[in-house]
Amino acid sequence: MSLFTRLHQPPDTDGATTKEDHEPSAPPEGGARDGGMDNVLWWTVTVLAAALVFVALMLPGNVAYFEAKSFLRIPAEPILLAALLLVLPERPRRVVAVLSGVGLALVLILKLLDIGFNQFLGRGFNVVLDWGLLDDAESYLQDTAGGAGALAAVIGVVVLVLALLVVMPLAVVRLVGLMHRDRHTASRATIVAGTVWITCSALGLHLIGTTPLATSNTIGLLQDRVARVKATLKDEAAFAKEVDRDAFADVPPDRLLTGLRGKDVIFAFIESYGRAALQDPAIAPGVDATLDAATDDLREAGFSAKSGWLTSATYGGSSWLGHSTFLSGLWIDNQDRYRTVTAGERLTLPGAFHRTGAWRTVGVVPGVQYNWPEGRFYGLDKVYDSRDLGYQGPKFSWSTMPDQYALTAFQRLEHGKERDKPLMSQIILTSSHQPWAPLPEMIDWDRVGDGSVYKAIEKAGKNPADVFSDGTRAKKEYGRSVQYSVRSLTEFVERYGDKDTVVVFLGDHQPMARVSGNGASHDVPITIVAHDEKVLDRISDWGWSDGLKPTDDAPVWRMDRFRNRFLTAYGPQNAATATPSASPANP
Repeated sequence: MSLFTRLHQPPDTDGATTKEDHEPSAPPEGGARDGGMDNVLWWTVTVLAAALVFVALMLPGNVAYFEAKSFLRIPAEPILLAALLLVLPERPRRVVAVLSGVGLALVLILKLLDIGFNQFLGRGFNVVLDWGLLDDAESYLQDTAGGAGALAAVIGVVVLVLALLVVMPLAVVRLVGLMHRDRHTASRATIVAGTVWITCSALGLHLIGTTPLATSNTIGLLQDRVARVKATLKDEAAFAKEVDRDAFADVPPDRLLTGLRGKDVIFAFIESYGRAALQDPAIAPGVDATLDAATDDLREAGFSAKSGWLTSATYGGSSWLGHSTFLSGLWIDNQDRYRTVTAGERLTLPGAFHRTGAWRTVGVVPGVQYNWPEGRFYGLDKVYDSRDLGYQGPKFSWSTMPDQYALTAFQRLEHGKERDKPLMSQIILTSSHQPWAPLPEMIDWDRVGDGSVYKAIEKAGKNPADVFSDGTRAKKEYGRSVQYSVRSLTEFVERYGDKDTVVVFLGDHQPMARVSGNGASHDVPITIVAHDEKVLDRISDWGWSDGLKPTDDAPVWRMDRFRNRFLTAYGPQNAATATPSASPANP
């Protein structure tokens, strides 16, 4: 007897062929003890098969919708499939059943990917562009769970995918076999279910709140993904043209950044520094206190600051998309756009400083552990990655070194040296990168040395797996990490800044949904700090808040709009305001 036949035949039959219309719909009751156990096992497997199919159809792609009402609806897809299978001959029926099972397995895998991407990046999985991000997920697991944990997770994922591709077709085949053992009952049930679905849909009946009783969410999911694929492919050509439209491409070097000549300018990104850090009640008190104290300390050192909000092109991760959006003046919300823009010659903010010839331009990127050709695209004369900063201490989970050390190395290698021209620096601070454990601590700047001092601090830190598994603890440690990064930067400015220092610092994106919450905005704080009041006078019409903390009603701009506003504000005072290049609407 074939495996297919055994899967959908009751345990009391011997495989003989009978008329389908009069076959029993279930194994007979009673009988020998072994037969009774077989009946229980047969029905258990059948119920599990039905449950697996139902979950695959109804599972939401976002944990925010994991509610009972999501699973108490009538799906259209099994009704349509049943109607088709009831009229097909045996051999085509088997083929369609197997293909339907494989398709349903792929749908479930897509939904599981959606769940992960929504939790970490605040969006669903892009079947065209996002496969490369799975490598980043594996690297993240290594940092949080260790090499063995990451390997176990990868093996588990592979086994799960293979199991679904085998078990789901078997489940569908089993249910189809049960249906065809009593075609009359199955036909009547299909007609009744279809009538109920059509009635509920036509009348717009709702079970709970706004949740419709009749649903075709799997069909809708597939239609949505087809539309996304088409939009992605169409976007490639449109974006390539957009890159070439640049209001500042032909501005002469002597008319760029005239309002900052002679200043040492630092653009610093603080990893995952988002609106949640300033507004979530479980996080904000500590971060607010740190910002207030730093505002006062900087004021005593002669510095002033103004702050606002930017809407990042990314969320929860993919920091490079936020960095490139901010620096290029283009909305870069996927990897394809990133590859397109970094392969070209778009004028970036560091590139504008470089073009003038009036600044030395450097990048400090401690999160980069391999060659970084993007440094040339950004217009950087010199790039210091994790291998160039002389660090001899331990990693702090994902972060290769503490922010305080990275800034100390920057002071030693560039900022503190004698120069024949001012310095423009692009610095990525990584200590606030998830999973926020273990965390470094502020130490006396004279003790930083080569970083060996951090070994004891890292050893005494929290386990990343413990922090990541607890949402409340994750929020607390995230807040502490932001406080550390802010203190590292502001104390650096107090200690090493002077009358010609200008600092622009901002978050690259919000933290993941576990911390910022499902459906959180993409807003991040941005601050400009300067000793020379004339620098801040140039942005007096921006409406930004005084100090390091933007108020709730401070202006919110899309991140890609900043480059043009900045170059306009710090260009010749009589220069016409440049028109920002077109960008797609903010999602």
